[in-house]
Amino acid sequence: MKFLALQPLTITHLPEAVELDQRCLGGLWTKAGYQREIDSPNSDLLVLQSVDAPGLSEGSLDNGKPLIGLACTWAIADEAHITLLAVDPAYRKQGLGQLLLYTLLVLAWRRGLEWATLEVRISNQTAIALYQKFGFEAVGQRRSYYQDTGEDALILWRKGLQRPEFQVALQQWRQQVSQRLQQAGWHLSAFPDTDWYPSQVKFSPAS
Repeated sequence: MKFLALQPLTITHLPEAVELDQRCLGGLWTKAGYQREIDSPNSDLLVLQSVDAPGLSEGSLDNGKPLIGLACTWAIADEAHITLLAVDPAYRKQGLGQLLLYTLLVLAWRRGLEWATLEVRISNQTAIALYQKFGFEAVGQRRSYYQDTGEDALILWRKGLQRPEFQVALQQWRQQVSQRLQQAGWHLSAFPDTDWYPSQVKFSPAS
């Protein structure tokens, strides 16, 4: 049986994070950039990894397995700025992007932040649809934001993270994401929730 671990990135897995970044984001951040995020108290930097369950202790990752997902937010004043969200192409359309985004929003809520924001390529309709599913709305554009292509970025916002209805939404998303992962063959042994801390999470695919 296989397990999917969701944990904060540590220095042990910096090379794998940079490799996944290259595959998914074209080298957005360097190893030093990821190190800064690990060291920063204002960053939540998470990784997903498919691991073998036997012998894997709670809160650890398997050094022999590649990372398959990355996600990060910066806490800036009352704002959660989602700086990256990536899933290995071989593992897409399995609900993992939804899991990462949901978890970032849980952590932003736990930090007491009021808003979440991000930039996304205006051509990336799949990502835009994902963010809209979680209540993000377009509020503007940044012209020629992406240096590699000169493409514009769409600015998305999600407000009201500390309102009572947002906590209700988190519970609804929890159910939806759980169902989506199960449909893709993943069986959950634990799930991020409003009382969750990253070291408490593991998932296992259904046999």
